Amino acid sequence: MNRTLLTGNAAAAWAARLARVDYVPAFPITPQTEILETLSAWIADGLMDSRLVILESEHSMMTAAGAAAATGVRVFTATSSQGLLYAIEMLYTVAGWRAPFVLVNVSRGLSAPITLEPDHNDILATRDSGFLQMHCATCQEVLDSVLMAFRLAEDNRVRLPVIVNMDGFYLSFTREPVCIPAGEMVQDFLGPFDPGPIRFRASAPVSQAVAVLGGSPYSYFRYETHLAALQGLAAFEDLVADFSRLFQRRYQAVEAYRTDDAEVVFIMIGSFATKAMDAVDRLREAGQSVGLVRPRLLRPFPEPQLRRLLAGKKGVAVIDQNLSLGKGGVLYAEVASALYGQPQVPVLVSFIGGLGGRDISPEEFYEMATITRQAADTGQPPPPRLLYTEEELREVRKLQTIAHTERQRLGYLVDT
Repeated sequence: MNRTLLTGNAAAAWAARLARVDYVPAFPITPQTEILETLSAWIADGLMDSRLVILESEHSMMTAAGAAAATGVRVFTATSSQGLLYAIEMLYTVAGWRAPFVLVNVSRGLSAPITLEPDHNDILATRDSGFLQMHCATCQEVLDSVLMAFRLAEDNRVRLPVIVNMDGFYLSFTREPVCIPAGEMVQDFLGPFDPGPIRFRASAPVSQAVAVLGGSPYSYFRYETHLAALQGLAAFEDLVADFSRLFQRRYQAVEAYRTDDAEVVFIMIGSFATKAMDAVDRLREAGQSVGLVRPRLLRPFPEPQLRRLLAGKKGVAVIDQNLSLGKGGVLYAEVASALYGQPQVPVLVSFIGGLGGRDISPEEFYEMATITRQAADTGQPPPPRLLYTEEELREVRKLQTIAHTERQRLGYLVDT
């Protein structure tokens, strides 16, 4: 293996290269574009035997990806934020085709207002599309997850596309040490792409549930796809065993850090979980029994693993880098539904933080641990809380005052 410094974007590109993808339909968008630029340069230099095509939009890109995968070629593509939403119609469609390929999403907050910084509203908007989802915390995980995603998508029990998600800027443009495995080892892990029993060819026309259907056959196909997604849990367990044997890196559907004797547990996804790990270590040094649970798979949702890891805990702080407007944190609702009806459920406390790339400080992790412990002691969780400081609010008020004064000066506002 070759160990080098790579950005998250470069790690994703290396995974596509190692997987020997045949086709890369593409459309550039910040902060994902570096992936496509890297692949394009390698293809132009003859380092990859692949075809990269720039389409006119993410909608067309996703259509091309699904169509190509259905004909029996290995497909990789990538997008971000508004581009993912532009393609969302076709996400549902290609999942219904049972077209196995890998899509990397580089998370970025959604407009309006506009931001280039990350949160998870873009990726979580697609959780019901039929795509499976894997979430990364490091650049090494980006490379490894893309390889595992191809194996997961192409498993005959699953045959569904997979999204690998990384946080924009915090991972996409951050260089970290990454082990690049040998190509021969990757081919041992993946094998050639098996298109399965359904492969569209002009010489052998077939039907694959793309026609207009009534309620009964429609329900049948949707439920079959749901069952295939659930099979992703077993398929993932099998593939990570092979991955560990070949590459000496072990992954779980849900990662647990210092949870065995923890009374209070943080739950979060994405790169900010590494900040939570540091906070756990510091809180442990201060004598607090705190741990971290990080779902790597979000679809299929790993309910059995979460229930096992949270059993016997007193309090759980669910930290969402998203906001479902009018409801609250998406991950909080998912965890609550998984624990509903279980015996001795811990007290769940909801925190919203990291929106638009806003940092979560060590002090805020300490405060969340304190609030969660107090809620566990009283059995009364507080209302969902936005992580936001008084200093930040003062700065926003200052900007509002400046904008109001300037509008008055220009005559847009009239005093009464």
